[in-house]
Amino acid sequence: MYLAFLAVSGLFLVIEHLTHLEFMFHLAAIPLEILLAVFLVQRYLESREKKEKRRKMMFIKSHFFRSQMRHLFLANFGALKSPSLTMSKIKNSSLGELRKMRHDANTVEYQSSEEMELVIMEYVKAEYVWRDFMDRAITYDFEDTFHDMIYILNFVQDVKLFKDRNPDRLFIHEAEKNEHMMIKVRKVLGDGIQVFLDYLIELKEKQPDLFDQVISDYELSTHVRGL
Repeated sequence: MYLAFLAVSGLFLVIEHLTHLEFMFHLAAIPLEILLAVFLVQRYLESREKKEKRRKMMFIKSHFFRSQMRHLFLANFGALKSPSLTMSKIKNSSLGELRKMRHDANTVEYQSSEEMELVIMEYVKAEYVWRDFMDRAITYDFEDTFHDMIYILNFVQDVKLFKDRNPDRLFIHEAEKNEHMMIKVRKVLGDGIQVFLDYLIELKEKQPDLFDQVISDYELSTHVRGL
């Protein structure tokens, strides 16, 4: 369609060149104006569709984060040595304070290797969630999310393979012997903290009532678990 409009505009310009009729300039501009209008409308519709997909993904995240992934995130936050992040602290924080927490979470440190192992195994248990997220990322055309899920699933497969062969050994102890694998461990676990905080910040900004519901659920679960 774009080529057809350009061809028509070019034809009028050729006619103008041959006939020297100034009116042909005006005719040549019409297809270009139509083309510009079509382009702008298409961009607007694509932007609106993308916003709608992101809105739906927000509700999907809320479902998973509040149910299937709650144990994972609680284990991950509970294993942290620094920064010190609790659900009660997050619940009572302003938007600016949440952003500060997110910045601090760019570098995380865990209490012990054994605590990290518990978080790693929660990632393995949540394999079906990562697969579901990957499928939805394909459906909604979120390329970044798709690649993130592939990375996590590859990590989960590494853990499962090791545990199948060494059921009585901790994966984290083996990972600590391999710099590349340890980088992978820290990225997966650290990204989990960051993604959850990004999600909470988005809720706090756009859906504060939902933020209160989600963080209250987590706070209650924290008390039940005795964390």
